[in-house]
Amino acid sequence: MAGVPDATAAFPPRIDPSLLALSRSVLDRAADRRRDPAWLDQAWARPDTQVVVVATDRLAVSPDHARLTFVKAADAPPGERAFLGIDRDAGAGRHADGRAVFAVLLDPTDDRSGDDGFATLREAGAFLDDREAGIAVHSIGLANWHATHPRCARCGAATDVGEAGHIRRCPECSAQHFPRSDPAIIVLVTDDEDRALLGRGANWPPGRYSTLAGFVEPGESLEAAVRREVFEETGVVLSDDIRYAGSQPWPFPSSLMLGFYARAAQTEIAIDDDEITDARWFTREDLLVAAEAANVKLPGAVSISRRLIEGWYGAELPGRW
Repeated sequence: MAGVPDATAAFPPRIDPSLLALSRSVLDRAADRRRDPAWLDQAWARPDTQVVVVATDRLAVSPDHARLTFVKAADAPPGERAFLGIDRDAGAGRHADGRAVFAVLLDPTDDRSGDDGFATLREAGAFLDDREAGIAVHSIGLANWHATHPRCARCGAATDVGEAGHIRRCPECSAQHFPRSDPAIIVLVTDDEDRALLGRGANWPPGRYSTLAGFVEPGESLEAAVRREVFEETGVVLSDDIRYAGSQPWPFPSSLMLGFYARAAQTEIAIDDDEITDARWFTREDLLVAAEAANVKLPGAVSISRRLIEGWYGAELPGRW
């Protein structure tokens, strides 16, 4: 068994954003260009423009899932065209604006689930570089939003797509609808002995454990959501010491995960038996032994949960979902 890092009573440091697989991005979104149809047409026609093909929750990727597969605009299949941004690097394109990047969102009925040339963000996100990770998250987020919001939430009429895939307008009542991210908190709770609280979701296979999480309710602060979710799921009451750790887009289908570390004021566990079927306090040694024996399987590298856990542990841990 590998050595266990020294325990510390101090809070773990904030997560380095470069370690959050789905938070990395270098592309300039150039939002002002979304409202310029002439420029968009010109950009689409350029030979150096890159297009990534998206089939609902799956992206075109290389066989090893380490790169996105881009096509030229002339070779792109039919689908909703979404402008993602511009490479500003002088070496990225021959035009003054830089190289344009688009996504083509295939019709939701175009099922590529069995196509080896496509992969989900969970499968590929941790392997992509900073540029392609940002492109992938943006593309999947837009694809999920368009697939689930074809009609006006105000009057029910079919909506039209505008601003290069970033708005839907209702021709009947003139309502405008924009892509949204649903805020959700995710928290690693520790106690005075510096043990970590992990739970197992009701629908998860045996052995899967993770940090606690839940959506922020209307009129609720992030800290209040942390306290409420932890108490509702485990019965653990938190102290006032709640600290922000980092954030990560989570387009499954449209969440923004806001990570925290928090301290417990009391440690007695009373699970809700609805969302959570088990919750346990782990010392560092407990967790290492369980992970090495595969009795506890931790979230994959693409998840902020993994970074919260390893931030507390002080090193990488074995095993993953």
